[in-house]
Amino acid sequence: MQNKGIVRVFAILFGLVCIYQLSYTYLTYTKEKEAETYAQQKYPAEDASKLREIAQRQYLDSIGKEEIFAGISYNDAKDKELNKGLDLKGGINVILQISVKDILKGLANYSKDPSFNKALLATDETQKNSQNDYIDDFFKEFEKIPDAKFASPDIFANKNLSDDITYDMTNEQVKPVLKKKINESVTSAFEVLRKRIDKFGVTQPNIQRLGESGRILVELPGAKDVDRVKKLLQSTAQLEFWDVYKMEEVFPFLSAANNLLKEREEQQKKTADKVAETSEIASDSTKVDSTASKEDAAIADLLEDAEDSTNLEKAVNPLFDLIAGPGRQSGPVVVSVAIKDTAQFSAYLRDPQVRALLPVEQRYAKFVWGKQVKDVPFLDLYALKGNRDNVAELSGGVITDARQEYNQVGQVTVTMQMDGKGAKKWEEMTGRAFSQRSQIAIVLDDVVYSAPGVTSGPIGGGRSEITGDFDITEGQDLANVLRAGKLPASADIIQSEVVGPSLGQEAIDSGIMSFIIALVLILIWMIFYYGKAGAFADVALVVNILFIFGVLAGLKAVLTLPGIAGIVLTIGMSVDANVLIFERIREELTKGKSQKEAIKDGFSNALSSILDANITTGLTGLILLVFGTGPIKGFATTLLIGIATSLFTAIFITRLFIDGYGKNGKELAFSTSMTKNLFKNVNIDFIVKRKVAYIFSAIIVLAGLGSLFTQGLDQGVDFVGGRTYTVRFAKDVVPTEVEKDLIAVFESAQAKTLGADNQLKITTKYKVNETGEEVDSEISNKLFSALKPYLTEGLSYEEFSNGDEDKQVGIMSSMKVGPTIADDIKQAAFWSVLGSLIVVFLYILLRFRRWQFSLGAVTAVFHDVLVVLGVFSLTWKFMPFNMEIDQAFIAAILTVIGYSLNDTVVVFDRIREFLGEHTGWPLRKTVNAALNSTLSRTLNTSLTTLLVLVTIFIFAVPLRGFMFSLIIGVLVGTYSSLFIATPVMFDTVSKVGLKEKEEKPKEDLVEA
Repeated sequence: MQNKGIVRVFAILFGLVCIYQLSYTYLTYTKEKEAETYAQQKYPAEDASKLREIAQRQYLDSIGKEEIFAGISYNDAKDKELNKGLDLKGGINVILQISVKDILKGLANYSKDPSFNKALLATDETQKNSQNDYIDDFFKEFEKIPDAKFASPDIFANKNLSDDITYDMTNEQVKPVLKKKINESVTSAFEVLRKRIDKFGVTQPNIQRLGESGRILVELPGAKDVDRVKKLLQSTAQLEFWDVYKMEEVFPFLSAANNLLKEREEQQKKTADKVAETSEIASDSTKVDSTASKEDAAIADLLEDAEDSTNLEKAVNPLFDLIAGPGRQSGPVVVSVAIKDTAQFSAYLRDPQVRALLPVEQRYAKFVWGKQVKDVPFLDLYALKGNRDNVAELSGGVITDARQEYNQVGQVTVTMQMDGKGAKKWEEMTGRAFSQRSQIAIVLDDVVYSAPGVTSGPIGGGRSEITGDFDITEGQDLANVLRAGKLPASADIIQSEVVGPSLGQEAIDSGIMSFIIALVLILIWMIFYYGKAGAFADVALVVNILFIFGVLAGLKAVLTLPGIAGIVLTIGMSVDANVLIFERIREELTKGKSQKEAIKDGFSNALSSILDANITTGLTGLILLVFGTGPIKGFATTLLIGIATSLFTAIFITRLFIDGYGKNGKELAFSTSMTKNLFKNVNIDFIVKRKVAYIFSAIIVLAGLGSLFTQGLDQGVDFVGGRTYTVRFAKDVVPTEVEKDLIAVFESAQAKTLGADNQLKITTKYKVNETGEEVDSEISNKLFSALKPYLTEGLSYEEFSNGDEDKQVGIMSSMKVGPTIADDIKQAAFWSVLGSLIVVFLYILLRFRRWQFSLGAVTAVFHDVLVVLGVFSLTWKFMPFNMEIDQAFIAAILTVIGYSLNDTVVVFDRIREFLGEHTGWPLRKTVNAALNSTLSRTLNTSLTTLLVLVTIFIFAVPLRGFMFSLIIGVLVGTYSSLFIATPVMFDTVSKVGLKEKEEKPKEDLVEA
């Protein structure tokens, strides 16, 4: 090897840089352990986890700027430590969809134009099964409407867009303007969210736009308060100031409304009684004639209506009977209603006949509920002085600053400062309220936070204050939202993942355990098989691990549980390079060459196979990185880094040790007494056995295809949409019993054991098409009610929904995927698999210069993928671990493709070499000899990789389905490289005129 000195210096320097990068992680770890010990000593009680968490955070805050080592503080180290993903640290990951529909409505000035609104409704339907952006589908739907024109004064040629869109513009001219405006709005939303998150207080938050789709990814490692995060992210911050009607001004309307409803329901009761009498006659007649007449159908409908109105029959005063809370004579609060009755009360007020009772001067009145106060079971109702345009006189756009403070009595408040325009309008409104002795309602997202009166005249300067029984956290969040600004459109959570810190710590423990055990097994095996040379390979392997983690830390990449699996798998595969080198050296020694020459030629001859094998695996990793999301990207990142570092350590580091050991004439055996003669003189006729292999593979593949078409696969929420929860119980539970109770609540649900018998993975598609905080809360409450018989007695809803850290029960993690993004994920998975096959076909064609080699490799890969899918389809219903088809499974499929190609390329490389060396041999003899010569390497690599995978399968419970697919993939990949890829290549080569006994020129089969 040339330039040994440069390689040695580079390796040492690179190793030192990696150690330096990882030192930050070590420093933060030591300080956080100190904080944990301090908190444990201060609050030793078992049920004081929240107090310990606060104490730990306070301790770290207090020492954050203190020097730990060489001028590095805890804050500095924390910023540069190795990032851990949600599955290792716990936290919240959401994908927000900024509503392009809302933006379009705003740009059109909330147009009532029929063509515009018809196109929006049609686009909503199209989007359910479309891969296009919302705006592109909107363009298509709009243009289906005859004579529809974007530049209409009733749509986009309005005063708000007068500088950009004129009446004479065509639809094609308007389109780029709309796209630009939408992009600006999404960018604005991104900045608003970024400002909110920066103030949230978690370390290493991540927020990024996902292409041009209007989707924004938000990752908050370590965040635990799920409800708080969702409110912070989804709040549009639509702040408005409205004049308010007094209670006595609205009461006459309420009284008239109550009387109208009362008369209506009395009439319904009379109708129901009459129908009940008629039904007896109708039921008698049905005994005689089973053919229902139109009159019978009408009676049945009336009966159904009567049954629906049973609750109304009991009401004496439909509206007034719903009023709760203390009675009031005056003030801005109209009435107070129990929370459970607010929906019914609102429905009464929206009734067209009821609203028609409003006096002319109140016809635009808006009825809005007040903010919910903790431990108070009712909400206050306010009547705002609305207008024809339903637009507030003063909005939150004038706010320049907002802060959480305390008033004179120590109550938490939020103070706001307005700009000049807002200050002038505020002074006008407060002056009017003072003179009329009325109130001004401060409304945020259609909720009245407070309705203060003005007691000392008009308020100048634009300073105002919001009160509303906040706690400190609510006050800080509200101030942050107002200061950051409002979202330009609603933001719906279309995908979310929540992982509790306990589950994260367990993932770290299982990941580290599998990592250490797998590493020890490989180190022992290499020494057992190759002796001292194996020990040198082990040293290179340890250096490789240092490089991988150092590069991850230096790039600020995120380490996830699939990422750890990727590293461990890389370790197993990196052994392959050393095995290839050592096997080639052994062959050269068998030929009688000196040790020095054998080492030189062994490294040289193995290089082509090593590069081809790693490049094909690297190509699948790149496709994984481009098309994958979330855990797939983490897996691909570590895989690609591992491939690069493995190549360097195997080719250069191992060579340094071997050359250094032998330079003084020391003999180095590349085997032990037990392995010296293994696989020598093996002469299996693989070509003769190919027909048996074809039949065997055909049976397996056809059985798998039959199962795929009949019972299919267990598709996870990644691909079909829905919600999934990991719930832990204090005692073991039976999944089938729990599932029955869940189905009674959700209509469709699944419950499967995940790991231990006291932990279930629960999946439901209930209201999968609906988004919003209310729907999430409703489903969480229903889940709590359904599981209550199995939960610890006394466990509260809050403890259940956030995962009780002290008792280690409740929801440990949750995930939601909307149907639209699920469809996108499925499409991306399909293209990633197809793309990898095309890329690999082209690469092998380029390297081996004959399409027969490419066909053999791709056939083997197709075979392997179908076998893995078939095995999953045949076994998922009875396997004792989760076998859902999700994004991680796609990562496994692509890894199987990479591994299978790795093995196949090594075999093909040896066939190409033998074809060049033995030009006089028949093709059958050449192929068989090449296969037999690589048998030692093939089995050795497969065995070490399987050792790794089985270790992870045993110890990393959350990854068992993922590992099972890889184990099947390695087994079938090893088989297919010998019995599918090579025979297919042999048969196609023979059929195009290369007869076995013909002696072909070297250049026909060997790379030029």
